[in-house]
Amino acid sequence: MKWTRPWRIARLPGVLPALTAVAALLLLVTGSERAVTAHPAHPTPSTAPVAHRAPRPAILPRSAWLDQATLRRQPPPRYDDRVIAVFVHHTDSPNDYDCADAPRIIRSLYSGQTGARHWDDIGYNFLVDRCGTIYEGRAGGADRPVTGAHTMGFNHRSTGIAALGTFTAGATVPTAMTDAIAALAAWKLGPSDTDPRAHVRLTSTSDLSRYHTGAPATLPAIAGHNTVYATTCPGAALTTTLPTIRAKAARLQGRTR
Repeated sequence: MKWTRPWRIARLPGVLPALTAVAALLLLVTGSERAVTAHPAHPTPSTAPVAHRAPRPAILPRSAWLDQATLRRQPPPRYDDRVIAVFVHHTDSPNDYDCADAPRIIRSLYSGQTGARHWDDIGYNFLVDRCGTIYEGRAGGADRPVTGAHTMGFNHRSTGIAALGTFTAGATVPTAMTDAIAALAAWKLGPSDTDPRAHVRLTSTSDLSRYHTGAPATLPAIAGHNTVYATTCPGAALTTTLPTIRAKAARLQGRTR
């Protein structure tokens, strides 16, 4: 019996184009896998500058008021991802102090909060005296979103600024103090591009606040402590200056409308 010559793939009509298509498809899939592998799962965030940043005001470090004799051991600081709200307080201390005595007053506040109250550090992120001098309060870095202990239920994504003094109804609030609060608020809200005149959304973490745990709250970006807690802080006199503080902070961020 005569054997026929083995057939060749190239002579079968339609086979070569089909195999070519399969090979192309395999190359496409392989290329796609390589492309996916070559790129990170999460794209790098944009480093484009935020549109509304304010300059950093002068801030005295903790070493300007805290000495080694007063310092207590404390855990590492905690941080949030950003700051979108500022809570304004007063310290309920005398108003007629010499500004050179402000470090002693802050040191006394620190001793009271870390002593009798058993806090791990002073609760306020910043303190401002009547001459407009700004002091770093809670440890962790003035330029970082340090989680404070200043506003029950709303310490996350916020910063606490305390005015040294008592600013109940009838008290005089120095312009230098409100100007410093505005400058500090504008700077801290800048990285999140938060308009100081706007309202922001926060979530309560404590039933002891005016909102139950887990409840959302829409609040002014610059608010008084009494907005979220049953207290008279920051006092009626300082509360009436908040619209002015918001407007000045917005101007410092370059917001024209």
